[in-house]
Amino acid sequence: MDRLPPTPRRGYAIGLIVSSSVVISFGGVIVRNIDAADPWQINFYRSASLAAALTVIMLLRYGGATPRYIQSIGAAGIAGAMLLAAAGIAFMQALTHTTVANTLFILSAIPFFAAGLARLFLNERLQRITLATMVAAAVGISIMIGDGIGAGSIYGNAMALATALSFASFAVIVRRQRQVDMVPAVWLSGLIITAVAFLVRIGDIAISLHDIALCIVWGAVLSGFANSMFVIAARHLAAAEVTLFMLLEFTLGPLWVWLFIGEQPSRWALMGGAVVIVSVAIRALAQLRRPSE
Repeated sequence: MDRLPPTPRRGYAIGLIVSSSVVISFGGVIVRNIDAADPWQINFYRSASLAAALTVIMLLRYGGATPRYIQSIGAAGIAGAMLLAAAGIAFMQALTHTTVANTLFILSAIPFFAAGLARLFLNERLQRITLATMVAAAVGISIMIGDGIGAGSIYGNAMALATALSFASFAVIVRRQRQVDMVPAVWLSGLIITAVAFLVRIGDIAISLHDIALCIVWGAVLSGFANSMFVIAARHLAAAEVTLFMLLEFTLGPLWVWLFIGEQPSRWALMGGAVVIVSVAIRALAQLRRPSE
C-alpha cells in the first residue's frame, strides 16, 4: 500500500490536481493561436509572466516575509526549480524537433518514472489500483497516438525523455519536502527559464502584442494556477499518483483544439482518450469513496 497518512485531504488533493490538469490542457489551444513567436520567445514571455504572477501571489500571501519564505525552500527547492526549468525548456524543444505523438507518448511515462524514483528515495509503494490505473492510462495514451508515432529526431525524442525525467524528479522533491511551501520553487523556475531564453534570443526577443498576450495568459493564468495546485496536491498524494492525474492534460488537450480550432482528432485518439479519462475517473472515485484509507 502507499505509505501515506490516513487523511481526508487526499480527496481534496485529487480535486486540485484534476483541476490543474484541466486548466493547463488549454495550452494547446494557445499554441495553435500564436502567430509567429518561436519556442524560445514563447518560453521567455510565458515564464516571465508566470514569475510575475507568482510574485504578486507571494506578496499577497506572505507580505514582508516573502524573502524568508523564498529562502525556506533551501537547496532541495533550488534543485527542484532547476529541474522544473529544465522540463519547461526541454518540452518546447521536444515539440519542435519531434512529432507531437512522440512527445506525448514519452511524457506518458512520467508516472512510471515518478513511481520508480519515489520507491527508491521515499520508499513509497503503490496500491494495486493505482498501478492498474497507470497501466490502463498508458494503454489509452498509446491508442490515442499509435498511428502518429514515428522515428522523429534523436534530439527531439531525447528532449521529451529529459522532460519526463526532470518533471518526475521535481514531483519527488516536492513530495519529499511536503512540509515546505514549494511555490517559490516554481517562481524560481520561471526566472531561470526567462533568463535562459533571453540569453539564447538576445537581440531578437520582440514579438507581436497578440503573441505576448497569449503567452501571458498561458504563463500567468494557466501555468500559474496549474503549478500552484500541483505543489499543494503533491503534499497529500504519492508522487506517482499526482503525476498520474496529469495525463488528463494530454487527453483533453486535443479535445479542446478540436472544439475551439476545428482540428478533428482521429477515432483512435478519441477512443484512447476515453480510456484515459475513464481510468483516472475510476481511480479518483475510488479514493473519494474511501477518504480515510
